Amino acid sequence: MLTSPLPSSGARRYRSLVPIAAGTTFLAAVVIAFANAYWISTFSSVVALALACSGIAVLYGQLGLVSLCQYALLGVGGWVALRVSHGLHASFEICLLAGGLVAAMIGVLWGLPAFRLRGLYLAVVTLMLAGTFQVVISASGFPDGGPGFFGRADAAQRQLMARPRIAEGDRAYLAYAFAVLLLGLILVELHRRSVPGRAWALIRRSETGALAAGVNIAFYKAWAFALSGFLAGIGGGLLAGAVGQLDGRAFTAADSILVFALTVVGGAYDWFGPIIAGLLLRAVPSLLTDFAVNGYIALVIFGVALLHALVTAPVGIAGQLSAVAARFSARLGRAGRRA
Repeated sequence: MLTSPLPSSGARRYRSLVPIAAGTTFLAAVVIAFANAYWISTFSSVVALALACSGIAVLYGQLGLVSLCQYALLGVGGWVALRVSHGLHASFEICLLAGGLVAAMIGVLWGLPAFRLRGLYLAVVTLMLAGTFQVVISASGFPDGGPGFFGRADAAQRQLMARPRIAEGDRAYLAYAFAVLLLGLILVELHRRSVPGRAWALIRRSETGALAAGVNIAFYKAWAFALSGFLAGIGGGLLAGAVGQLDGRAFTAADSILVFALTVVGGAYDWFGPIIAGLLLRAVPSLLTDFAVNGYIALVIFGVALLHALVTAPVGIAGQLSAVAARFSARLGRAGRRA
């Protein structure tokens, strides 16, 4: 039976949060200080997508489950956040939490096939669910600021989602989004280093062994899908706040495949892997556009990067960087001892 972590392991768990806080804060400070308006907007999308990618990292990195509906859950979070904002005029934080909670519940429902399926079969089923969301949301549309909860407005009356009062400007909103991202990354790290993380590790190694150890496999798989959906839903709410309104045609099943692939490329086993994935998804195409290069070239780059990750670097870019940093630290330690 799984037990609570010892105090020493708790101390190690909290120490592991220091690089997450320091790294995220440093990146936020640099971007907010030096980026122009175009890149401020781009990085607002990067942060939202990084949260969704962190949910994929939970499923794939901890349980080895391939779920191809994460981008659809991002859309669910954005759709609910916009509905609550326009229909109930609730605060931004309430809209954000509503999107996260609804996406978490749908994530659990969409994760039910994982209790019986794995590998390619689970990937196909979740991709079909992503396609279903695309059809439904294209037919119903995202809210556009019309009267009431389901009200519609013509193009001249379209309204934007209200941002939080402390973050109405673009730079302030980006700082707010980075703060939410930091909380999401900390939430994932605390799960990894506590009872759920140990349960997920046992399940990934052997479900038979996990059962023998007293792990409730269905419960912990559902927990992982709920956490993954919650993070995607929060990301969708942040994306809605950044853009002000969303287009249902943007959340295609093909994008769900791309998000998963780039999470693998960025790294599903290190805390900054999802941030790298978010940068690949939004910053690379934006950079190509800045240099007057067709943004679709990014798809070719992503394909080569995925092939490289699968063949030579399954830990992704983040894993490779962590290995380089560990070797460099070890060399410094040896040099210090010799001195």
